[in-house]
Amino acid sequence: MKKIRPVQLVAVIFFTVSGGPYGLEPLLTYAGQHGAILLLLITPLLWDVPAIYTVLELNSMMPVTGGYYKWVKHALGTRWGFYEGWWTWLYTFVDLAIYPVLFVQYAAFFYPELTLHKTEICLIIIWASAGLNILGIVPVGKVTLFLSAVVLTPFIILFVLAFYHHTGSIALPAPSLKGIGISSLGMALYTVMWNCLGWDNTTTYAEEVEKPVRSYLVSMMIAFILVITVYVLVIWVAQFSGINATTLMNDGFPALASLIGGHWLGVLIAVGGMASTLGIYASVLLSVSRVPMVMADDELLPAGLKRQHKKFNTPYISIIVCSVVVSGMIQWGFTDLLIIDVIVYGAGLSLEYISLIKMRMKEPDRHRPFKIPFGIPGLCIGLILPVAIYFTALAGALSSTPGAVLAAVFAIITLLSAELLWQVIRWSKRGKIIG
Repeated sequence: MKKIRPVQLVAVIFFTVSGGPYGLEPLLTYAGQHGAILLLLITPLLWDVPAIYTVLELNSMMPVTGGYYKWVKHALGTRWGFYEGWWTWLYTFVDLAIYPVLFVQYAAFFYPELTLHKTEICLIIIWASAGLNILGIVPVGKVTLFLSAVVLTPFIILFVLAFYHHTGSIALPAPSLKGIGISSLGMALYTVMWNCLGWDNTTTYAEEVEKPVRSYLVSMMIAFILVITVYVLVIWVAQFSGINATTLMNDGFPALASLIGGHWLGVLIAVGGMASTLGIYASVLLSVSRVPMVMADDELLPAGLKRQHKKFNTPYISIIVCSVVVSGMIQWGFTDLLIIDVIVYGAGLSLEYISLIKMRMKEPDRHRPFKIPFGIPGLCIGLILPVAIYFTALAGALSSTPGAVLAAVFAIITLLSAELLWQVIRWSKRGKIIG
């Protein structure tokens, strides 16, 4: 089997987690001039860094296909492993449904009438990506490496022009969250969290990566620095450009680019937005398609999901099933999908944190090529931070608009569905111990 190289892994991680700053446009509206950069710097430190370190330690111990599902199953048992796999599968369906819709929005910059054919265009993207993933991880890596250049180049041009032509002050407004209501703070946190989630998703194909322990360590660090740098710069440029926050939220970064460099730069940023959605979709589908395969191996999902393509050795049935489900979800609204996405993802991430601590207690002497430099008390204290961010954002959503409340309630029901399905599985296998 051909394996992906570190340089391609950086591109796949970049698209799995970010894909560029597209999606950050509402941040200035929610957090204001004084809170936007502050949240962009603080939230990744509290939300992403603990996740990255947890993923690196667990992946160094068990660099296996299925990643987080296998870690949780090993540490907490089959039941919680099923929870982890089920929750992640569901949240990824929601996540994937966002990107074909965003592609149409950016394509409408050129041809507004394309919005009338949103469904057809979304379906083409979904099934073209399915075909690419069936070909294997190496083609996905090569495509995402190319798309990452298409995404980042226009923003580099934007940053250079913005700083070169700007004659006024480029100082950041004094950082403060004063005056931001709990609902606005919650939506601002969701916006940043959604644009920075998915580090664990990149481990489900670890056996298809060259020298996985070292490759993940280097690639994740590079990707994290790249993502945060681009995010901070684009919001900083938006602030000193004077663009109206509502305009930025409604018209996106092409409007900012047109303001700074003219229509031609707006075109490049719009093209980058289209490339971003394609790269994210292909990368996320790559990660999620491996989870049903290994769960089917454990007889927790139908056996057909573990079937692999005879030529490409890819879980093509799983890829097709994922694509069918996403095809039925492309009519949902962006804000609702974002809230559902983060809530369900955060629940799965919490099981990975618990697994990290449990394995430190249960297997203290097991070889860990990468180990977080804290004992169990330090880990517990450190992991309180992402949990605090998670519940702050949830409280904000529950105090927000009725639509946001319904999305949050739907996400909670989705989480509870794991126990219902687990009981069905136990009943179907009564007499056989499954965990």
